[in-house]
Amino acid sequence: MPISRQKNIEYLKNNPDGWDVIVIGGGATGLGVAVDAASRGYKTVLLEQSDFAKSTSSRSTKLVHGGVRYLAQGDVRLVREALHERGRLARNAPHLVKNQKFIIANYKLWEQPFYSVGMKVYDALAGKLNIGRSKIYSKAKVIDAIPQIKHNKLVGGVMYYDGQFDDSRLAVNLMQTATEYGATLVNYVKVTSVQKKFAKVAGVTVKDEFTGEEFSLRGKAVINATGIFVDQILEMDTKDHQATVRPSQGVHLIVDGSFLGGNDAIMVPKTSDGRVLFCVPWHNKVILGTTDTPLK
Repeated sequence: MPISRQKNIEYLKNNPDGWDVIVIGGGATGLGVAVDAASRGYKTVLLEQSDFAKSTSSRSTKLVHGGVRYLAQGDVRLVREALHERGRLARNAPHLVKNQKFIIANYKLWEQPFYSVGMKVYDALAGKLNIGRSKIYSKAKVIDAIPQIKHNKLVGGVMYYDGQFDDSRLAVNLMQTATEYGATLVNYVKVTSVQKKFAKVAGVTVKDEFTGEEFSLRGKAVINATGIFVDQILEMDTKDHQATVRPSQGVHLIVDGSFLGGNDAIMVPKTSDGRVLFCVPWHNKVILGTTDTPLK
């Protein structure tokens, strides 16, 4: 179903009242909320101040995964939930999600049994929605899979599966689905203030970033799905609001596909500064990352 921004803008101006759900933020979370609300029959509008899925959603490592780092931290509940979501997404959107092999290279004898046990737990937490079972790899098999890996002192490795997805296509598909269920989605519309009724948020004032024109929308529920910008919206509601999110700066490096020399990815469980690092093939390139530096 085609989505016309101009038609949607005109529709909002002519229908400012009677909205059940007003969603602020057109990233992965906001688009998912819009699909959920519209599919339940709620009159839904989604407002995005820039391109859909431009910010955090477009700067990911392109993985649908349970979070090996969280397993190491002992957050079993989070890992189980994420692995089940990974399985559902792979089942429901096979055109967007594919299985990706990851290899943990082992350079010490104790690492292979240690990581093998950890990845078996990872497999088990996925339950019936598991997408593939982990295996122990010999040194020769690791080198065959990733020719460019450091050979010196390599003992072997552990291979496991996670999901890789196209975040842009997922965003487009969520937009299409929400629209098919009757939601109204508009980008380059910035929320400038919130409206209140009986001390409760009951609507928003928005600005068309192309024309500069402002107009208002009123609804029963306003959902703040703005990710790292969440506090900017909360400050519109409460002037003395204390920040709830401390943003961090993540960086990915993009290098040529020859960096790995194969189609399998590498997961480094712990770098010298304590991070988990991924080296993932992506459209004939390799994504390296991510860093996680707190912003002051």
